[in-house]
Amino acid sequence: MAGLMAAGCSKIADTKAGSSLLTAAEDWHRKAHRALAGKQALAPEYQREEISPSFRGNGSRTVDSDFYRMQLADGFPDWRLEVRGLVDTPLALSLDNIRRLPQRTQITRHDCVEGWSAIGEWTGVQLSLLLDAAGVQEAARFIVFRCADKYNGGDYYESIDMVDAYHPQTIIAHMLNGEPLPEKNGAPLRMRVERQLGYKHPKYLTAIEAVASLDGIGDGKGGYWEDRAGYQWYAGI
Repeated sequence: MAGLMAAGCSKIADTKAGSSLLTAAEDWHRKAHRALAGKQALAPEYQREEISPSFRGNGSRTVDSDFYRMQLADGFPDWRLEVRGLVDTPLALSLDNIRRLPQRTQITRHDCVEGWSAIGEWTGVQLSLLLDAAGVQEAARFIVFRCADKYNGGDYYESIDMVDAYHPQTIIAHMLNGEPLPEKNGAPLRMRVERQLGYKHPKYLTAIEAVASLDGIGDGKGGYWEDRAGYQWYAGI
């Protein structure tokens, strides 16, 4: 069903009028969602006994490269997360650097556009802390997430605006249910953007890039599935 819906959206978006209609609908959705929930309202959090017995992998379940396989086997000693773009002080952080920063743990529900959900406990550093450390410039309007995985031959990426970037539950997770993040769930680092659907939570994270515009990034629609299947850029829940 998700594939049929996506195909229908793509056909509508192929026309100028249809593209304008989808953009207007998405803009309305984003504004209505934030007006009702409040810009910093928290997504529901759950108790430990409500954690799902398993948390499935979806989309890419690994990174097909020798470097990734070597890093996975050794605990990711040479993995680096860059913070770059419109920042005063670009950063390159090791996994150990990230673990040593103040951490947030949250038990939340992951809702996939395909119709399944799971509850998991995520631990990581708040994105806002890294953005403040790097000194995001006033011209920045979006944060783009770069990933190591290639899905169906294309580079996976996603983006959010500064409201979601500074939301307290938006974290760079390195643990799931008290253990290092599994390979199928995006090891060593993945985003959690708790007030949006699962495709907005990119895995195998390599860089965080502050930009003024999404034009010229991918097909300019803000994410892998937005470019290829007509998914909405704002996927608030």
